Amino acid sequence: MREAYYAAVYWGCRVETAESCASRAETFFHLLSRCDSDYSRWFEQADSLKRALQLQFEPTAETFAHFFQKRSHRLGKVGFIFSAWTGHPEKERGGMVRLLCGSDALGASNSCFLQLPREEPGTERVLTVPVLTGIMRAMVLAWAPEWGVVSSAGLRDSLSQRGHAGTFLGWMTYFSRARGEIPALPAPVRTDAVEDQGSLVILTPERLTSSNPEHLALGRRVQETLFTRGLLAPVVSNSQAG
Repeated sequence: MREAYYAAVYWGCRVETAESCASRAETFFHLLSRCDSDYSRWFEQADSLKRALQLQFEPTAETFAHFFQKRSHRLGKVGFIFSAWTGHPEKERGGMVRLLCGSDALGASNSCFLQLPREEPGTERVLTVPVLTGIMRAMVLAWAPEWGVVSSAGLRDSLSQRGHAGTFLGWMTYFSRARGEIPALPAPVRTDAVEDQGSLVILTPERLTSSNPEHLALGRRVQETLFTRGLLAPVVSNSQAG
C-alpha cells in the first residue's frame, strides 16, 4: 500500500480579517501554481463530482473575500475555513487544499493543508525535493506559520506517539525563526533558509518512508537532537497534525 503524503503548515491564535486572509490565500495559490501544472486550476468542493466540476474559480483575493463572507466558510465570529481541489478525480494527480485561518481558538491551530498525489505518475513528479521545497516556500511566504511538515500518516505515527503539530519531524520540517537556530545536523540532512522567515530541514534527498528502517533511525536521531534544543514543542495545546 502506497503512503499518502501531505504538506502542511500551522500557526497559533492569530485573528485576521477576511481581507487579510484572502490576500494571503491569493499569494499562496499564486506561488503554488508555479510548483506544478496540476496546481494551476481550482474548484470548490461539492456533494457530487459533477457539481464540483461546475465550480471552478480564479484564486484571487476578491474571490476568497467573497467566499469568506459566506456563513458556510466562517468559524463563529472569528476565523475562516475553506477547501478546494484541483478537479482531478484520479488519485495519481492533483490534490486538495484545506485552509483554516484568522481564528482565535486557543486549543486549535490555524493551518494550511495540501494533500499530495498518491499514485504514479503524480508521485514521481511531485514527491521530489525541488517541487516540495517550492510548495513549502509557498506556504511559508503566504501564511507566516510557526511550523510545517511534509510527511505521510505512517511516517508521522512512526516518529510521534501523538502527532501534535510542532512536536515531530517529517521528510521535510519547517521551523520559523522564532523557534530558534537549527544546529548542525548529520549527513545527509540538509537545512535550507526560507528567505528571512525560517529554515527547512530536509532529512534525505530521496523520499523518506516509514517502511525504511534507516529512514526511521535517522528521523528519530535528528528529532531527539532538535527536541533537546527546544525546537520541537506544540504549536498550541492539544493541536494535532494531519
